[in-house]
Amino acid sequence: MTPLEILRDRERRAEESGGTERLKKQHDAGKLTARERIDLLFDPGTFEEVDKLVTHRCRDFGMDAQVIPGDGVVTGHGRVNGRVVYAFAQDFTVFGGSLSETNAAKICKVMDMAVRNGCSIVGLNDSGGARIQEGVVSLGGYADIFLLNTLASGVVPQISAIMGPCAGGAVYSPAITDFTIMVKETSYMFVTGPDVIKGVTHEDVTKEALGGAMTHNAKSGVAHFAVDDDRECLALIRELLGFMPGNNLDEAPRQPTGDPLDREDTALDGLVPASPNQPYDMLDLIHTIADQGFFLEVHQHWGRNLIVGFARLGGRPVGIVANQPAHLAGTLDIDASVKGARFVRFCDAFNIPLVTFEDVPGFLPGTVQEYGGIIRHGAKLLYAFAEATVPKVTVITRKAYGGAYCVMSSKHIRTDCNYAWPTAEIAVMGAEGAVNILYKRDIEKAADPAAMRAEKIAEFRERFASPYVAAERGYVDEVILPRMTRSKLVQALATLDHKRDKNPPKKHGNIPL
Repeated sequence: MTPLEILRDRERRAEESGGTERLKKQHDAGKLTARERIDLLFDPGTFEEVDKLVTHRCRDFGMDAQVIPGDGVVTGHGRVNGRVVYAFAQDFTVFGGSLSETNAAKICKVMDMAVRNGCSIVGLNDSGGARIQEGVVSLGGYADIFLLNTLASGVVPQISAIMGPCAGGAVYSPAITDFTIMVKETSYMFVTGPDVIKGVTHEDVTKEALGGAMTHNAKSGVAHFAVDDDRECLALIRELLGFMPGNNLDEAPRQPTGDPLDREDTALDGLVPASPNQPYDMLDLIHTIADQGFFLEVHQHWGRNLIVGFARLGGRPVGIVANQPAHLAGTLDIDASVKGARFVRFCDAFNIPLVTFEDVPGFLPGTVQEYGGIIRHGAKLLYAFAEATVPKVTVITRKAYGGAYCVMSSKHIRTDCNYAWPTAEIAVMGAEGAVNILYKRDIEKAADPAAMRAEKIAEFRERFASPYVAAERGYVDEVILPRMTRSKLVQALATLDHKRDKNPPKKHGNIPL
């Protein structure tokens, strides 16, 4: 063959992956191939492949007769919505997508390139794990990837898509990255599989129940998103990348918006119920104030008493953290605290302003929470908000009680703009509980205990829990009409556009992990 024919032949073999039969099995399993996934991830015609002709070096166990260019992973870079992104896609049709020495080296190369060039990294995971034929060499490849994941953390955004099996040590690379997306019914993650668990603990469990998409989205919190199929997964990655910069030195990309910056919605004036114990959906507020009403919720199925996610205000991407009164009354528990802390730290690392909507009666009480370490976990959220130097704006819609008031981006931990609705209650505890403690004996001795209790509750709310008390001390910058929330937030963020703040010099803090 001529040199040109040799090149074409090798490229053809790389593009054929594991062959027609294995590609058909991939489709029959409801999955796209690695190259199909790459094509959907990137803008058409922009993907540039790297190391397309790399082959493995193993000569044991008959591997010398099974040499496929590319070695089971497609790597390279392209553009997503016009911006450069680096990616790797494991190819399950080639040796089950297993990790080899050269396979790992390909992944490490694009990760190095991404960090050096200040671009996001996307990993499309679909692998049977370490290539057994290569022994410790393949394990070393995993460790190399883990190290680069760690060094890249906070430097460039890292997104992991689990689009097939991801088990054993392989799970720790996605675990270090910023966001993990799982495809329902075709993907799973676990450290030890069902067979090992049955042998050790005698528990019977399926792969789906042990490590499926909804298990990790609703129970463990390991995954941030669950999608129905590969196409939805890749579309979500493109959407997610649109809210974040390519690296920690850039600003998040802005989009022009036709949504009026001073838009008001009178429906917000009646959002908070008259009864302090009646729930409402905080998502109604978020959708109302966001540009075009669009909100990309993160960790939707886990820690549901706290809402986190991305929106735009006046074209600016923002990270939103909000108590959800419709679940556990919006209290902070272990899961919600960890969920919020991780999201806040991501936004702070990548220059994304934080907007907090607060309606929190406190931390969830009970022995389960105390024994589980709510003190330690709650401190994570406090630490994250206090550490953050990005623009921070808080709106108190109703309850802001006790230590939870301090934690939820209060003025005291360097929040730039703090607003309260007229319905806000800012106090050590709710009026009912406070009155029960402060006036217990007086109420017991009163001729009409119920009437006296009601009178004291009303008096406490006015004198101690009113937003105007906090406003008089400067803890709240302004008490605003709910309908004005969007315009106030847009104005505040515009004012904070060039904010510069920093923490004391240090190697790193010691967050209470």
